[in-house]
Amino acid sequence: MDTSFGVLFEHLTAGRFVGAVVIFTVTSFIVDFASKPSYPDSLPRVGHGKGFVASLRDHWSYFTRFQDWMQEGYEKHSKYGRLVVVPSSASRPAKIVIPQSQTTWMLEQPDSVIGTHEAHNDILYSEYNFLGKRLSDDVYHTRVVHKSIARALSALIPGTQEELKDSIDKVFGLDTEQWKSVNVWDSWLSIVPQVTNRMLIGADGHVNRNSALLESMVKFTDCVVQSSFLFCMFPKSLHPIVGPLLTIPNWIHYWRGAKHTLPVIQKRLDDMNKKAAGDPAYHDWLEPEDFITWTIRVARAEGNSFELQPSVIAKRLLPIEFAAIHTTTLTGLNMILDLVSSDLSLGYLEGLREEAARVFKEEGGKWTKNGLSRLYRIDSAIRESQRLSIFATTQVERKVVARSGITNPTQGWHAPYGSSLVLNWQGLHHDPDLHHEPERYDAFRYSNPREEYESRPAEQKDPAEALRLKKMGMVTTSDSHLAFSHGRHACPGRFFVAHELKMAIAYIVMNYDIKHINKKPEVQWMGQTVIPPLQARVEVRRRKGSVSRSYADGNNQDRKAE
Repeated sequence: MDTSFGVLFEHLTAGRFVGAVVIFTVTSFIVDFASKPSYPDSLPRVGHGKGFVASLRDHWSYFTRFQDWMQEGYEKHSKYGRLVVVPSSASRPAKIVIPQSQTTWMLEQPDSVIGTHEAHNDILYSEYNFLGKRLSDDVYHTRVVHKSIARALSALIPGTQEELKDSIDKVFGLDTEQWKSVNVWDSWLSIVPQVTNRMLIGADGHVNRNSALLESMVKFTDCVVQSSFLFCMFPKSLHPIVGPLLTIPNWIHYWRGAKHTLPVIQKRLDDMNKKAAGDPAYHDWLEPEDFITWTIRVARAEGNSFELQPSVIAKRLLPIEFAAIHTTTLTGLNMILDLVSSDLSLGYLEGLREEAARVFKEEGGKWTKNGLSRLYRIDSAIRESQRLSIFATTQVERKVVARSGITNPTQGWHAPYGSSLVLNWQGLHHDPDLHHEPERYDAFRYSNPREEYESRPAEQKDPAEALRLKKMGMVTTSDSHLAFSHGRHACPGRFFVAHELKMAIAYIVMNYDIKHINKKPEVQWMGQTVIPPLQARVEVRRRKGSVSRSYADGNNQDRKAE
């Protein structure tokens, strides 16, 4: 052994090694603390106060106290139009919580001043979780969805119906005699990925319903959530070291899924290339309407050869899968639990069932955009669950990216470069001044006014009122309805998600009885994120005489239900 190395190893004792690690870690926290934006002392704040020691206490308390801090800040400051600074995790700067009165100002700022993409990357640690800095630096996949999904909604409805029928029947069963106990979280994790897969990669049943692919999608989503919690515990300066290690499982589940998606992507590229080249065999061929097709179209239109690589397209599926699976599953879970734990005398389930059956019959056994738009009660029941059962304390997060920071012209406060600006989702959705009896689930809170308006004679209908009532729909965001974010960067896939959820709830209530439960299971909070009641169960049974026609095409196929 070289002499210098020999001397080194002679002096490298276990105690010295541990000491070096401790010194390095403490130094990393100090460097991280010094590099975070410093907010003016004049800004009101909650938590343990200012200074290095107070910040360490805040970081330690973040996982158990954050929800309490947000509520305290809302009651003392946000509710009265004042901002408040709330501590965050070790890897993030403290949050400047913007009051409702300043929401419009914040959302009108250009992306060069307050960045949405940069904030999302910080929240999800995208460079590591979504497998590459170049992929995380560009919002290409979001741009594709913005450009494509609205135009494709009608084309997506039949396939969505087909996947919902298949997945719900498999999860809930067809037995009309015996009650079946189902885990609500696991049920939605079986339904949502299959529908998402149909929208992402098309109708090849051998692939989009492949159990190994669906499992890899779910596990990848779980890994993003789990690793995001772990990243919070480390100062940002250590992320280049711990990031690749924490996200090894992400890569594993990507590779397992890519074995199934890459052949589909390559074939689609080949087919679309042949079509574009005028191959006579493809004269009558039409490309499927799904994310793979959309991303190829946009990449060609932009002359973007990087985004036409099959491996890049396969990785672009990942953030879409995460967003679609995670939030839609949480919404579906809460919707079912809110519904079946509500007062039976209010007749919510029967009201939803009557509306679904009536509109479905009027549509001839096939859903359309028009038919889904008339599901006022189901839309209201979902929106009300989104209002009541939030899955994060903050929403609409933005990052100050202007080097000079930003100053609020109305109130005079200044947020330096790197500041995190958020809205208090918890406070706004549970404020009694904004929502009557905010802690009560009122499934028809938003549909009753719409149905009352529709029942009026034509001469008593005011177009301005009709427009106001239309804004009560679940996809219409506002400064008091933040489930899909708000502003120009609101969730671009919310229209598809709304159709998916409305069709799912309609199918469930038409075809299944669900036993009432006395109390909705409690959730737990870790930092700003909810841990849902993963073990919650309900009992379901196929309804005798329920709709037996195929939900997808109206043909009499499903005779097992009778």
